[in-house]
Amino acid sequence: MPCLYSAQNRIALLTLDGPPVNSLGLAMRESLMAGLQRAFADPAVDALVLTGANGLFTGGADITEFGKPAGMQAPNLHEIVAAIEASPKPVVAAINGTCMGGGTEVSLGCHYRVAAADAMIGLPEVKLGLLPGGGGTQRLPRAGGVELALKMILGGEPVKAAVLEEAGVLDAVFADAGFVEAACAFAREVVKAGVAAGAPHPRVRDMKIKMADPAPVFAAARADAARKFARFPAPQKCIDAIEAAVTLDIDAGLKREFELFMDLMRTPESAAQRHAFFAERAAGKVNGLPKDTRPRAVNSVAVIGAGTMGGGIALNFLNAGFAVTLVETTQAALERGVANIRKVIEGAVAKGTLTAEKAQARAALLKPTLDFAAIASSDLIIEAVFEEMSVKQSVFEKLDTHAKPGAILASNTSTLDLNRIAQFTQRPQDVIGLHFFSPAHVMKLLEVVRGAATANDVLATAMAIAKKIRKTAVVSGVCDGFIGNRMIEQYARQAMFLLEEGASVEAIDGAVEAFGMAMGPFRMGDLAGNDIGWAIRKRKRAEDPSLVVSRIPDLLCEAGRFGQKTGAGWYDYKPGDRAAHPSPWVAEMLATHRKASGVPQRAIDADEIVDRLILALVNEGAQLLDEGIAQRASDIDMVYLTGYGFPLWRGGPMFHAQQTGLGKVVERMRTFAANPLADSTFWTPAPLLERLAREGKTFDAA
Repeated sequence: MPCLYSAQNRIALLTLDGPPVNSLGLAMRESLMAGLQRAFADPAVDALVLTGANGLFTGGADITEFGKPAGMQAPNLHEIVAAIEASPKPVVAAINGTCMGGGTEVSLGCHYRVAAADAMIGLPEVKLGLLPGGGGTQRLPRAGGVELALKMILGGEPVKAAVLEEAGVLDAVFADAGFVEAACAFAREVVKAGVAAGAPHPRVRDMKIKMADPAPVFAAARADAARKFARFPAPQKCIDAIEAAVTLDIDAGLKREFELFMDLMRTPESAAQRHAFFAERAAGKVNGLPKDTRPRAVNSVAVIGAGTMGGGIALNFLNAGFAVTLVETTQAALERGVANIRKVIEGAVAKGTLTAEKAQARAALLKPTLDFAAIASSDLIIEAVFEEMSVKQSVFEKLDTHAKPGAILASNTSTLDLNRIAQFTQRPQDVIGLHFFSPAHVMKLLEVVRGAATANDVLATAMAIAKKIRKTAVVSGVCDGFIGNRMIEQYARQAMFLLEEGASVEAIDGAVEAFGMAMGPFRMGDLAGNDIGWAIRKRKRAEDPSLVVSRIPDLLCEAGRFGQKTGAGWYDYKPGDRAAHPSPWVAEMLATHRKASGVPQRAIDADEIVDRLILALVNEGAQLLDEGIAQRASDIDMVYLTGYGFPLWRGGPMFHAQQTGLGKVVERMRTFAANPLADSTFWTPAPLLERLAREGKTFDAA
């Protein structure tokens, strides 16, 4: 049974034991209820202690059951909590490790709550577009106050046990060692005190909320949520539910909470957030990788190149406690790189997110050098040099000479052929792509590129390392641009064709930003550097002279307008100001080019702009799935949610297409193909997309 039962010295110990996170799915709830009833009925039991196995209390409800009959099937969380509250014997929640969501709500139904010193307790439902539906919005304000409830429920982040003890939510905090024994001893003391006092055991549902004037508190919370989470309905509904705890009795409040929960379950935003939750977990599973594959040991890392990308990559590993050897070719470049790394670390201290002691320890892990031979003892070596094949060749030939046997040789290339790079060594099985996104120490995405010869244990090591440096790793096969950049190229191409046909830079950026993208294609180009795309276009045209591309971005780059770093790109920039200002020069350049090209001009509405750009992503994504470059559609969504600013509330480009309907997507693409100026070959639906649309299926069936 997933809930273990034992009784000793008149205490029944119920232990949630359902690896990996002791989730409160139907089987666990049935087992827990059976354990509760057994303890209630046993005259040899005076009190119950509820705790968790596997180093944690519980990760909360099993969200795979959300929207399915099992989710509400008896005994549901409300019935579990009601049974505990009605118990004639005291029930103590002994919270160890992590306690989330439904687990926190069950603990609030217990008569007493104790926690291990390292316990982290939270209600993260808002991150799934939901609110706590097991009584959390009603009991937490009663136990710890409205302000604490608003902070925990709207933030969705777990808090330390000490914080909740101070707020009165927890009755005691014990040392981690011997925690369960301490909780059982606490239960025995409760029994003694209860017998002596002859009073009923305390219930959170009976506590009163004391607020002189709650209106300003809730008004401020609503204004703050509207500013931070404008596109998400869940935060406002959370506030509504917490306010119900103040204005209604507990039973009416619980009813209101359930109504609001069900309302949110039906929203597209919650569907998108739940999709992203599962997609992130699915991304860590590698198709074709034997389960018994053991990662290689990685204790030290070397980074070749101390520029913006190399420095950011080094920071990831320093922050995770790895010793990092940073290699450059000139003293000036090395000093700049080290200075930038130290500036970030010192900035964290200034913000209060890092102690001076920890900052000093991290800085001490960095070993800057001009000596390539210093990488000899490194377990993982990451190349982060200029994106040009001859430069990569030079570096990997040196790696082959200096790296120890078994060292993993990784390239940070964003577009180049990893299989060709691997052939520059005598050990292609040790070569893998680790494509970080800039700024590398901030962006969550890590594309892990599996070469034709990459060994299984190298891939397994890369995925394990990604977790240690807190990245969301997505596996890609080898192709030009891998998943993210191959798709964004088509997105950018459509943006250029829209310029050719009469749309303005500002209109295109404005349309997709209104759709929810963090940045439009032109603001993004100015931030990344327009010269990067220029170099890629030159290479691609040399490889395929038949490629249909617009001349407009080349005209921009030929004028030296590379973006923010030059103070001019698609927009104009002022010194010390990153704000994008419409550029008269760009407007004149576009007018001159359009006149010379003879392309008929027309008004293009925002809907067409958005559909052409977003469906360009979708079609190329479907092609990547068809080719086996991407493992699953949800992986593509994770790439765009974590690396390219796609709106979370839309769930990613592939999920958005599914919500729209693949049949409608194909129909819309065919209208674009009919445009006499369109690249009709591109607007031919990918075979997979066309087949799924015809069969009425989704990408999940691919």
